[in-house]
Amino acid sequence: MTPWDPTNNKTYQILKHAEENGYGVLAPIAYNIEHIVAFIHAAEAKQSPLIIQVFPWAITFSSGLLVIAAAHAARHASVPIAIHLDHAQDEALIRQAADTLPFDSIMVDMSHFEMEENLAKTKELVQYCHERGIATEAEPGRIEGGEDGIASTEDLEGALTTEEQVEDFIATGIDFLAPAFGNVHGEYGPRGPDLQFDRLKMIQEKTAGRVLIVLHGTNDFPEAIMKRCIAEGVSKVNVNKLVLDDYIRHLKTNAPKISLTTLMEDGVKEVQRLMEWQMDVCQSTGKAV
Repeated sequence: MTPWDPTNNKTYQILKHAEENGYGVLAPIAYNIEHIVAFIHAAEAKQSPLIIQVFPWAITFSSGLLVIAAAHAARHASVPIAIHLDHAQDEALIRQAADTLPFDSIMVDMSHFEMEENLAKTKELVQYCHERGIATEAEPGRIEGGEDGIASTEDLEGALTTEEQVEDFIATGIDFLAPAFGNVHGEYGPRGPDLQFDRLKMIQEKTAGRVLIVLHGTNDFPEAIMKRCIAEGVSKVNVNKLVLDDYIRHLKTNAPKISLTTLMEDGVKEVQRLMEWQMDVCQSTGKAV
């Protein structure tokens, strides 16, 4: 069997270039065709690389059709685009996705298990994905909160990433590491994000040259915090409501008033506008190679 070589993988290629050149790559969640169209329009307008993500919900809801549509659009785009499965928490679904769908990378999220079992399951599934040419991501510690589209873990207590966990997860063979350093899934509340940048710095120092760093939990991030995370070594920047909020408001406001086709077309423009803004913030504009 050919040994795993991440340099042949699209997600890894995109993120490695970002790491080497000091910028972040947006990884937005797609819930429908409008989102896919908007994400790619923004990437092409900004000449930016991109990672389109879906939750496992997209596989079960559409029998994988949304994933296939995203991959088709990515192949025909004029900039580098990878397709990623985020927060995959079901072992059977991870194997199904690796075997039957055009993913470049999968987040193996076993954080709902105790640590020993988490690591064992992660290692096994990482190998399964690697054998099929798919890069992998995992979450040491446990990022608090939940998002629409993934199984809730809100009854589980969050846990910040430790030095030992960084080493333990790198040993599973993962390619990308998503640390918990005060970031949360969902809303931060009136105080806003309170991140432990000293912990992120420690993680960056321990992972340098070994795995690439992923940022989860960016809802309502001010530009300054986003830029600092990237300056501290983050390469992949997961975004959800940060680039979809205006789209949701648009639907709520205009659905009763205009035709469905116009609603969809205008919705694409709302998403594209926020995506282009965040590409500027993450400094990926003009970095497509």
